[in-house]
Amino acid sequence: MAPTRQSSPRPDAETLPPGGAPLGPGSLTWELFADRRMVLLGPRAAVLQNMLPALGQGVQDHSVWFADTLARLQRSIGPIFGTVYGAEAVVTGRRVRDFHTGIKGHLDDDLGGGRYHALDPATFYWAHATFVEHMVVAAETFIRPLTPAERDQVVAEHLTWWSRYGVSSTGVAAGVVDEIPRTWADFHRFFDDALERRLVRHRTAAYGVGYATKGWPRPARVPRLLWALVAPPLDAVSAFVTIGGMPPRGRELLGLPWSAAQERRYRRFARLVRGLDPLVRRLPARHRLHPVAARAVAREAHR
Repeated sequence: MAPTRQSSPRPDAETLPPGGAPLGPGSLTWELFADRRMVLLGPRAAVLQNMLPALGQGVQDHSVWFADTLARLQRSIGPIFGTVYGAEAVVTGRRVRDFHTGIKGHLDDDLGGGRYHALDPATFYWAHATFVEHMVVAAETFIRPLTPAERDQVVAEHLTWWSRYGVSSTGVAAGVVDEIPRTWADFHRFFDDALERRLVRHRTAAYGVGYATKGWPRPARVPRLLWALVAPPLDAVSAFVTIGGMPPRGRELLGLPWSAAQERRYRRFARLVRGLDPLVRRLPARHRLHPVAARAVAREAHR
């Protein structure tokens, strides 16, 4: 009789936090976060992150945001996806946390002065929360409405995702949120409060959406005549996606123009994209998801 084959433990085995839900195959976060339609909401999460004074100041002082914005975004995407979909997601989450150890300094005087640190739990949690909020808003705008139970499920999964960073939640009470939200109602209330009372027009956020009103600069390698043909539609689409994807309060703080007619066009565009969802769902994962997520789906199917 052949010996029984013992399955090896998962490399990312973890203990769920109180109230947390499994984050893996079958979870809503796995289904939605890396869906390519997330990009249709524009840079909402990144811009809202930088509107928190401490986070915007850290980006200003310690990154290449102004010199090479796209490079800064590209370097951030991989590790964040790895924290959700990676074979060693907990290890990746700790690595993301440790990368921020030296990101600290003093806030500008016009932001109230004082010290900031990227690993302050309230600051780090705001960055995390913007990804969760972006995912839910993008899903309901461009994929399908979520039920109340599904929204609560996302929040339960976000507790597990947050725990992978290994950032203490004990200091959150002194910052942006009294405690980590455990229901969608609490999360939504926290996010609205941050929009209304805690976010500012930080220089990094304003710079990040500058192309929406000023247009893209011509790349050095693109001939002027070709750019004259390409730039107008590119600028129009970029402005439509970027400004349309921001919450009204964010547009107000950043001074981004948006009319009732534009809002109606945006809603028609969203309905059109949602109507294509049955077709999109038939696509293979490698076409529907970011490559990191598509590899994770294939990995789990093989396992």
